[in-house]
Amino acid sequence: MKILLNNNDLNEALFGVSNLGFVPTMGSIHNGHISLIKKSLKTCNKTIVSIFVNPKQFNNKIDYKKYPRNNKKDILILKRLKVDFVYLPSESEIYDLNHKFKIKLKKKDKILCAKYRKGHFEGVIEVMDRLTKLINPKKIFMGQKDYQQLYLVKKYIEKKYNSKIISCETVRDRNKLALSSRNKLLNKKQITSAREIAKKMFLLKKKMKKSSNLKKILFVKKKELNNLYNIRIEYLELRNKQNLKVSNYLKNSKIFIAYYLKNVRLIDNY
Repeated sequence: MKILLNNNDLNEALFGVSNLGFVPTMGSIHNGHISLIKKSLKTCNKTIVSIFVNPKQFNNKIDYKKYPRNNKKDILILKRLKVDFVYLPSESEIYDLNHKFKIKLKKKDKILCAKYRKGHFEGVIEVMDRLTKLINPKKIFMGQKDYQQLYLVKKYIEKKYNSKIISCETVRDRNKLALSSRNKLLNKKQITSAREIAKKMFLLKKKMKKSSNLKKILFVKKKELNNLYNIRIEYLELRNKQNLKVSNYLKNSKIFIAYYLKNVRLIDNY
């Protein structure tokens, strides 16, 4: 496994490589990342994993500083998986002075997380644009847990580059909680609450299959979760999977939730 610390190393290592798979991460590698990496290793000639905590996608400086980091542990995991390349760039390697352009979200895309996290997806799309340009992969593997991120990045990157975004199923623990690096910021009690909320969301989806008044069910569930777990829910919405428009039908739709457990923000979709 080659560890690449700058763009010169990157260009040299990737010269002549075809059918390259790319898994972008912010580190704190967990089984969700590992499932993406395994898909890349299985379907591509070579696989590169990036570890870069992108400052531009954090609308909260404290959140950026507290984001879990453990490069040493991550590298050991990636070695065991037999990943070909690991790209560990500094901020200056990603955001060089010649790279000047401004991402602007359309009004219709300022929904869900984009409504509450100003500048977040602009930062995500900008770093993905830069990484795609530098790495030039054939396939980019991304998870469905960050569904809105996947939707926006796919729309932007596939329009501009020849890289294909591969959508991968959310990986969950045995208690239905979606795996996330942010879970490491939760204490035991909060983890238990998050797992219970996840289970309740799956039950909610079953209940919605038998009901005609879906808006009312979501409204009641939101109130119930707030009272039971003392959480702050930013949104609990049903939206179409293809265009993320608000939906009144369960078919081809997903339930989207974002909430705070104390100071930790969690998102999921079902």
